[in-house]
Order: sequence, then structure tokens, then C-alpha cells
Amino acid sequence: MKTESTTQSNRQHILDVGYQLIAAKGFSCVGLAQLLQASAVPKGSFYHYFKSKEQFGEALIQGYFEGYKSDLDTLFGNTSLNGYDRLMTYWQRWLTAQIEGCIDQKCLVVKLSAEVADLSEAMRLALLNGSASVIHRLTVCIAVGVEDGSIAKRDPQSTAEMLYHMWLGASLMNKLGHPSDALNRAIETTKLVLRP
Repeated sequence: MKTESTTQSNRQHILDVGYQLIAAKGFSCVGLAQLLQASAVPKGSFYHYFKSKEQFGEALIQGYFEGYKSDLDTLFGNTSLNGYDRLMTYWQRWLTAQIEGCIDQKCLVVKLSAEVADLSEAMRLALLNGSASVIHRLTVCIAVGVEDGSIAKRDPQSTAEMLYHMWLGASLMNKLGHPSDALNRAIETTKLVLRP
């Protein structure tokens, strides 16, 4: 008899294998047969955990954002750094992850945003909600920086939205041509926007 922890472990195994495949190939290019073979689970087991490939994709995105938000909370909770330094550490990590070729599924949002927006409403909403939670954390950190004087006096919400959107765009341009020009311009623009 399967225990709750075994069920969760098997489900997580499928999600972990799915991360690797989809980060490398995209959602549409990974068929269910390929996912089942790579994760070494029978088709019936997959449907025990997920009603469809779309529901699997939604769970994949939600899980990705849970880990991402946890990392952000750790970074932005580092009170030994001022608001500006916390934010610049975040953007520098983003730049490094994109230049290194998105290893370890560091850019699942960039990979899937354009691809699944028209394919799946559930996955689109999972991406939108996850991105909104990241923007919220950026907003709070910008407000901390404005308060401690390390960031220019700006509206934290609109600044967070603008920066996040700029970085997503720069990351997409990086994927199109693989130069880091757009990302380097993004980090320089970010410094100009944030500096008091």
C-alpha cells in the first residue's frame, strides 16, 4: 500500500524529471511518452498524480515558483544588506543564470511564458500569479531601499513591474541571439533607475 510520503515522493520525482526536460526542450516538444520514459513511471501512474499533461505543467510552474519565492525571501530578508544591495544581488544572479545558459531550470518562466500563454489558460494563470508574487517581493524590497536611502524615491510597485518586465524581455532577446548585450544593458539601466 502506498503511503502519503511515497505518493508525494513519486509525484515530485515526475516533476523533477519534467523540469529538466522542459527547461531543455520546452513544454510542447516534450511528449508524455518521453516524460514517462525519462521518469521511469508507467502511464497509469502518471494519471494517478496528474489528470493531464496540462495539469502537470501547471503543477510544474507552481512548484518552480515556490522554490523561487523561498530563495527570494532568503535574499530579501538579509538585513545585513541595504535594499539596493539586495536587489542588485538578485539581478546579478539573474544575469549570471541567463548567460550560463539556464542550467538547473533557472529560467523556466522565460522558457514557458511565450510558449504556453496561448496553449493553456491554467498554465498562463500559474505563470501570471507566480510572476505577480515575484513582483510583490521586488516591490517590498524597493520600498525598503527607499526607506533606508539606498534607492531613489520612486513608486515601488511601478518600479518593480518595469524592472521585472525589462529583465524578462532582455532574457528573451538573449535566448534569440545568445549575446549578453541586452542583459548587460538591463543591469546598467537597473542601476540608473535604482540609484538615489
